[in-house]
Amino acid sequence: MAVKVLIIEDNPVARSFLCRVVRESFSDAMEITEAGDLEGARRHVARLKSENPEQSYKLILLDLELPDGNGMELLAELAGSPAVKVVTTLYSDDDHLFPALQCGADGYLLKEDRFEVLVEELQRIVRGQPPLSPAIARRLLSHFRPGTTGDTGPMSLSGGLNSGFSPLSSSSGPNSRSVALDPPPEWERLTPRENEVLTYLSKGFTIKEIANLMGIKWFTVNDHIKSIYKKLNVSSRAEAAVLASKQGLV
Repeated sequence: MAVKVLIIEDNPVARSFLCRVVRESFSDAMEITEAGDLEGARRHVARLKSENPEQSYKLILLDLELPDGNGMELLAELAGSPAVKVVTTLYSDDDHLFPALQCGADGYLLKEDRFEVLVEELQRIVRGQPPLSPAIARRLLSHFRPGTTGDTGPMSLSGGLNSGFSPLSSSSGPNSRSVALDPPPEWERLTPRENEVLTYLSKGFTIKEIANLMGIKWFTVNDHIKSIYKKLNVSSRAEAAVLASKQGLV
């Protein structure tokens, strides 16, 4: 029987990207269901339960920022579900990370990580380990390391991670700093081409993938990214993506 997976992501390009990641991560036959908002996700969960109470989703990937609410609401609602619940987001700050884990997330992945990194992190499920982006793992270690500040106690990331998936087929992503949400005055100077690059960049595509999608050379994409960072006064794709989202670009 195919392993049932639910992917909750409002952007179609990002959903397609995550579907590819899931299919590459496990050798089992996958039956992937997609939802673009919380209402749709709740509908799919309820329908599966009504059709066969014995069945459930084995893996759920969900974004935190959705058109009709916050993904943490659904995490809390699925607290009793046997599914492995993995947050897939652009936010690596404590204000998103720790509440998500406290709401029941079994893992936390950054969409800005490379395709290969996301595949490797999802495969941790098979080994009974929480799927965490490298930047998130470092943040957790620093948060709970003796001598660091913060009064949040240790929290368990175990529970239902060994879900019977079989692995197929590894590296690390940068940590991101706090993000300024107000768009800079230079925003208007982004060219249409730069806007297109930023859209793909914010959805987790690598430079090589963006180049293939746009039919241009990878070094041209790299030049566009440098220009975007300079104009928006940011230093990571996560920061640039937040600004793009606030402006309705993505």
